[in-house]
Amino acid sequence: MLQPEKQLEIIKRGAVEIISEKELLLKLERSFQENVPLRIKAGFDPTAPDIHLGHTVLLEKMHQFQQLGHEVIFLIGDFTGMIGDPTGRSELRKPLTGEEVSKNAETYKTQVFRILDSEKTRVVFNSEWLGKMDGLAIVRLGAMQTVARMLERDDFKKRFKNRQDISIVEFYYPLFQAYDSVALHADVELGGTDQKFNLLMGRTMQRKMAVEEQVVLMTPLLEGLDGVNKMSKSLGNYIGIDEPAEEIFGKIMSISDELMLRYYELLSRISLDKLKRLKEGLGSGAVHPKTAKEDLAFELVERYHGRDEAARSKDIFLRIFRDKGVPEEIPVYEITWDGDEIWVPKIMKLSGLSKSTGEAIRLINQGGLKIDDRKIDNPETKLSRGEYIFKAGKRKFLKIKAV
Repeated sequence: MLQPEKQLEIIKRGAVEIISEKELLLKLERSFQENVPLRIKAGFDPTAPDIHLGHTVLLEKMHQFQQLGHEVIFLIGDFTGMIGDPTGRSELRKPLTGEEVSKNAETYKTQVFRILDSEKTRVVFNSEWLGKMDGLAIVRLGAMQTVARMLERDDFKKRFKNRQDISIVEFYYPLFQAYDSVALHADVELGGTDQKFNLLMGRTMQRKMAVEEQVVLMTPLLEGLDGVNKMSKSLGNYIGIDEPAEEIFGKIMSISDELMLRYYELLSRISLDKLKRLKEGLGSGAVHPKTAKEDLAFELVERYHGRDEAARSKDIFLRIFRDKGVPEEIPVYEITWDGDEIWVPKIMKLSGLSKSTGEAIRLINQGGLKIDDRKIDNPETKLSRGEYIFKAGKRKFLKIKAV
């Protein structure tokens, strides 16, 4: 185990705020002296089955703690997921069914172990303790906090001011999350900056229930491909870890040089010394940004798809984008329909080039679709039977056989 001061230096990388750094150092020192790992908790409500790079910022911090020898607790909020986290919500959130929670939780576990060491990760479900609470225990939990304190939370405050509904159940969400920290005797809880209220509630409840207070470490919300907005599937600026290897590689290569350094700091596993030298090299011109971007893309693709796929993706990128070529092998999709013509957005949805006709229309309006190397700028375009090569965005090629 590294010296506490060196551990703290590594842990602080990419962290926005630690409450408090002094407490964390004391915990690290005690852990080092007694040779007892700290319990590092991070909770995930299985509200969506697919993980993108924005989610992995927290997972990478968990991985750092694992590498330092601490116990990582991956908490799946199957109980709280059926309530729904009100964080950032301007309206009541539709609760998930038990079946949806279970299905999403299994997908989560499959994906997170591409980042975390499965043998060193303790996976728990908060229904193990919250689901066993009787009515009196839940009432006593509610007595731990006041309505005035709850209304200090920004999203509740705004909804209250706008006379929008806030259910009593939503007030219980941060209380349940806080109780998770009590049940697990968490030494450190990790979360995004948008979770600050919930994370600090954990400290409060631990104190009230005579459990040593956890340290709160907050990670930033990762910007998406546009470099401005938070990475989000709804905004279409995301990189999913389950996306094809060449898609991940190409998307990384499309980001700005400034955003590349942000991704290096939050997602790359190169050492702090190497990161420092990389920044110096980029600043002096000794390192070309494209080379640095290729290295980052290779590292991330290798992590999620393996070294062979990373090498193949790099080769595809260089051939298509540097040499302005077309892939040697293009997937073929055969489509049959009644009538003389078919709407292009419908073809894109059916073939998997887009998830919906709405997404296809947005791509066309943004100038992101070519058919046989001809840009399509009218979303009402229709095609008759024949063979066409579709290029969606900068990386997706598909041969459509319309029969």
